[in-house]
Amino acid sequence: MFRKLLLAACAGGAVLTVAVCTYFTMPPKSTASPADAASAAKPAEPPLAHAAAQSETSVQLPIGQVVLFSSGVGYFQREGVIDGDARVDLSFPVSDINDLIKSMVLRDLDGGHVSAVSYDSNAPVEKTLQSFAVNLSANPTFGQILNQARGEKVEVVLQQANAAQPGTMTGSIMGVEAKQEAVGKDIVNVEQLNMWCADGMRSVKLSELQRVRFLNPIMDNEVRKALETLTLSHDTQKKAVSLNFVGEGKRNVRVGYVIENPIWKTSYRLVLGKEKEDKPFLQGWAVVENATDEDWKDVRMALVSGRPISFQMDLYTPLYVPRPTVVPELFASLRPVTYNGNVNADAEVAAANGPAAEGRALQEQLRRGGAEAKKASDGAPAAGLAADKPGSPDFAYRLGKDLDQKMNLSASGVTPSATATKLGDFFQYAIDKPVTLPRQKSALLPIVNKDVEGTRVSIYNERTQAKFPLLGLKFKNTSGLHLMQGPITVFEGSNYAGDARILDVEPNEERLISYAVDLGTEVNPVPSSDNGRLVQVKIVKGILHSQTKVRETKTYTIVNRNDQERLVLLEHPVRNDFHLTDDTSKPAETASDVYRFEVKVPAGKTATQVVTEERIVNEQVQLTNSNDDQMRFFINTTISSAKVKDGLKQALDLRHTLALTQQAIADKQRELKDITDDQVRLRANLKEMPPTAAAYKRYLDKFDAQETQIEKLQEDIKKMQATESQQRKDFEDFLNNFSAD
Repeated sequence: MFRKLLLAACAGGAVLTVAVCTYFTMPPKSTASPADAASAAKPAEPPLAHAAAQSETSVQLPIGQVVLFSSGVGYFQREGVIDGDARVDLSFPVSDINDLIKSMVLRDLDGGHVSAVSYDSNAPVEKTLQSFAVNLSANPTFGQILNQARGEKVEVVLQQANAAQPGTMTGSIMGVEAKQEAVGKDIVNVEQLNMWCADGMRSVKLSELQRVRFLNPIMDNEVRKALETLTLSHDTQKKAVSLNFVGEGKRNVRVGYVIENPIWKTSYRLVLGKEKEDKPFLQGWAVVENATDEDWKDVRMALVSGRPISFQMDLYTPLYVPRPTVVPELFASLRPVTYNGNVNADAEVAAANGPAAEGRALQEQLRRGGAEAKKASDGAPAAGLAADKPGSPDFAYRLGKDLDQKMNLSASGVTPSATATKLGDFFQYAIDKPVTLPRQKSALLPIVNKDVEGTRVSIYNERTQAKFPLLGLKFKNTSGLHLMQGPITVFEGSNYAGDARILDVEPNEERLISYAVDLGTEVNPVPSSDNGRLVQVKIVKGILHSQTKVRETKTYTIVNRNDQERLVLLEHPVRNDFHLTDDTSKPAETASDVYRFEVKVPAGKTATQVVTEERIVNEQVQLTNSNDDQMRFFINTTISSAKVKDGLKQALDLRHTLALTQQAIADKQRELKDITDDQVRLRANLKEMPPTAAAYKRYLDKFDAQETQIEKLQEDIKKMQATESQQRKDFEDFLNNFSAD
């Protein structure tokens, strides 16, 4: 028995298609009987050629253009030429299928049209295999495959044991059965294929079959598709996508789509000159990554600096919407997608870099050593190569001289390979030359190589470094390009000075960067604050409004121990409830979080910067609930007007009168309580003492007098409570109707 499968790569190069190939060996001439000759059929053309004639031509569309965005997506465009009806087969990771469905754009540029785009289902491969006429999911045997095709017409090629046996047979499959046969002393099961041929039913051992071919093209196509599905299942992370184009003649076609891709990044090199008039030189590199499984060969590439809104939506998984059976208005639908906004903070000053200071110390040491070596070697003959050995004075001199020179990146052979243009609301770097990048590789592409403007400064922020400012640069983007955020490696001359980080910078925008600690400059901030002073008092309908001005001062003392003048930028925090006073110098600039004051400090000198801020504290007091001490405080202050003081004095008088009445009522109520408590004692004594006793009459007379006194006290209390109520009303009415500035 002989079977053969051919794996033929499709013209697109991305997907393997599987075809069942049946190449027939013509049987040798024989003297077959008329019956056998009647049942024999002519060999048909190979089915691979037949399938090729019936299907569209599969072509390859390589990637011709790549546009990478700084938002984590990339636009890929495939380009090529097709002839007539054609099919483009591609494969994508499962994670990219949703983006592909959402964004794919197909164009047939020369009169053709796109007929359909088909892609593999998201169903498990076992379920897909079960949908074909021949189920290959359980790894069936040769006999089981033929048994699934009962009733189908097939052509079989037999192994000829003798000249009388036919070479081919054509008929319909009736089934496969197992018969027991004796092989030596053993009994074995032998599978036999039962067929209905033109001359009747025949039975052939499967071991005698050389090849089998389905004569029904539909059945043949089902087996081929099942094998294609089985082949693609070997990579469970990939799904096949087929694009079908219909038309005549040769045509240019393009396929574009947006899928997830690593963001492109930037890194910069900034060279500072040794003299003040030297302009800083900025060199920028773009970091791009080919995270796909396909090589990029001579592709047109553009890098876009911008953050277009991009999201993922599950379009690949079949979604079933629950439907009511009675009320159409209750049809359920998918929930809408919600979006969260993104707020970007302002630029931050990067942390200090210690190795930069160590590098400068080494440079000074080498300079001194080099100067001494030069002085010692004046007039002496050259020492040859031995003088350049590490540890020799001349070696230190040469190294110090090299470090002192400016690193000239503009003449180093690196030229920018990108053209920067404005692209709507975004900024685009179009790479001038085609890019070749193998899959899973990264590349550095030069995009900036220009002089820029900058002023050296020392930036002090107490929250960043409490004692020392940071060496930095007041950088102005005069490159004419949009600079995307990224790290900056700073060089002074040819010496590494430190690292910095910068956020997105528009053309002509100024931004601060810092790269090292300025150990030669020290700042000492000393805060002071008062307890506040009252600045305004007014009364509005019984509510006293006061304003207290709180004043806070911070004095920055700057000591410059360097041998050069320092321009120090002092960053003082912005507090929304405070404002700068008029006697404070105006800041050079104001950011969203800090004021920046410029202070020039000569070499070896000390300078100060005083920052004074004030805030107003508003306080409201309900006079009816305030105590006398609060009122007397506002009466005695010089800020209160005469009208306010007179009103407060009158309110105090009314409250004093009310308080006297309340005190009198309290005294009467206390007296009434004492009499009432004493009556309890008298009642107890009268109850225990006989009426004939002399004390009994005395207790009874006293009890009667107390009753008269109680009635008088109760009447007095009632009158005094009425007076209190009126006095309280007069007091509250006065305050509620009194207003004064």
